Amino acid sequence: MTDDGLTRRRALAMSGLALTGGLAGCGSDTGSGPVATPSTPDETATDGTDRGDDSGGEPTHTDGTGDQTASGTAAFEDLTVRAERVASGFTSPLALAIPEPGRRFVVDQSGQIYLHEDGSLREEPFLDVSDRMVDVSGYTEQGLLGLAFHPEFADNGRFFVRYSAPAREWVPDDYSHTFVCSEFRADPGAATADPDSERVVMEIAEPQWNHNAGAIAFGPDGYLYVATGDGGGGNDQGTGHVDDWYDAVDGGNGQDITENLLGSMLRIDVDGEASGTPTGTAGSDGPVQDYAVPEDNPLVGSDGLDEQYAWGFRNPWRFSFGPEGRLFVGDVGQSAWEEVAVVERGGNYGWNVYEGTHCFQAEDCPSESPRSRPLRDPVIEYPHGGQPVSGIAVIGGYLYDGDAMPEMRGHYLFADWRAGGQLYAAREVDEGLWPTTTVSVESDEQFGPMVLSFGRNPDGELFVCTTASGQVSGDTGAVFRLTEA
Repeated sequence: MTDDGLTRRRALAMSGLALTGGLAGCGSDTGSGPVATPSTPDETATDGTDRGDDSGGEPTHTDGTGDQTASGTAAFEDLTVRAERVASGFTSPLALAIPEPGRRFVVDQSGQIYLHEDGSLREEPFLDVSDRMVDVSGYTEQGLLGLAFHPEFADNGRFFVRYSAPAREWVPDDYSHTFVCSEFRADPGAATADPDSERVVMEIAEPQWNHNAGAIAFGPDGYLYVATGDGGGGNDQGTGHVDDWYDAVDGGNGQDITENLLGSMLRIDVDGEASGTPTGTAGSDGPVQDYAVPEDNPLVGSDGLDEQYAWGFRNPWRFSFGPEGRLFVGDVGQSAWEEVAVVERGGNYGWNVYEGTHCFQAEDCPSESPRSRPLRDPVIEYPHGGQPVSGIAVIGGYLYDGDAMPEMRGHYLFADWRAGGQLYAAREVDEGLWPTTTVSVESDEQFGPMVLSFGRNPDGELFVCTTASGQVSGDTGAVFRLTEA
């Protein structure tokens, strides 16, 4: 592995611009890629006032039309950034964590975490979990998908990873694999972690191979946030997809809050003792649930799964916390629209009633769940074609507050998987969708053409993981630092 560049997420397409599935929200959606099909169950959050629905800051659907988009994707200013390649040779770099200045940890979908420090990339992986995963060769949305360092990593050496394991004994026979979130330990200054230190924290049965989301991150509150996709396939239907309250589209893990943890943003306490949740051993007769639940999660004490923080998602591939602690979630669409939402506690983000702000597979649709809770709009939406800002699979980024790119300060910087060597930026407005524009990228090295994820260092500066391949193969993956053009 050389010291330049990483690759993009592992699966995606069979070729750089192909739409075979993967992360991309295919129109036919035969089961490839991060596809989002929100379904709105009973939205049983709390009993009324303490749901977080009325805390402001995010638009909700006002009618069934969702007709508020076209002007949101028009270029509003001419923006350019410079990308400096800092590491390369990865297979599919789809996450980047920087717990302290100068130490960057790159997640390769094939199962390895690599340490980049002092201007060089260490050849030996910091951690390799490929022997615990399903096969991820070729095009797939499985693999090593997420990494989060404990807020006190410098003192306790704890970090958490998310990967796709073979189906455990308790997983239904017709399901695909097992979602695993585990804790590992390392000397905080060491070049490698202890692979035998694994403590499985959470397991979830995954019915299909795609729509796995994958990101995990600690919030400003110290709790671990975990993104889950709707279970795979198309329309939020098929094996492993439960019925929900919305009759216009059958199925609905996105709208369900009582049967499984799919199609949601979860919030758990990895420092507290597990309370009341069944705990097992990997491969035994039940999923491991070795964590506590924050008492202020919206469904605690009501009809719903306590781990749920927000729901109504299709494939929330990447998410981040803004400078003021706001949670930005990029949710990959299915056939027509990509979206980014500012997510609040107890919020329902509409899948599979809506795709973006548009009714999904229906002429009109409700703006509320049966409990009169609003189905919330995204703050950013763009189509799969026909506009300067368009694509097939949103790659969530960060609200920029660093110093290296003064022009970008206060903009939400993000991308599409099929970005074609450019990025996107959105400017916050008080009401409605945020105006969104393209961002040109200057670089001495090939940038992309596909983007897999973003990373942020403690100073607020941004990095981008790219690839020239749509498969978990080769070595075209690279990491770039963004600076002023």
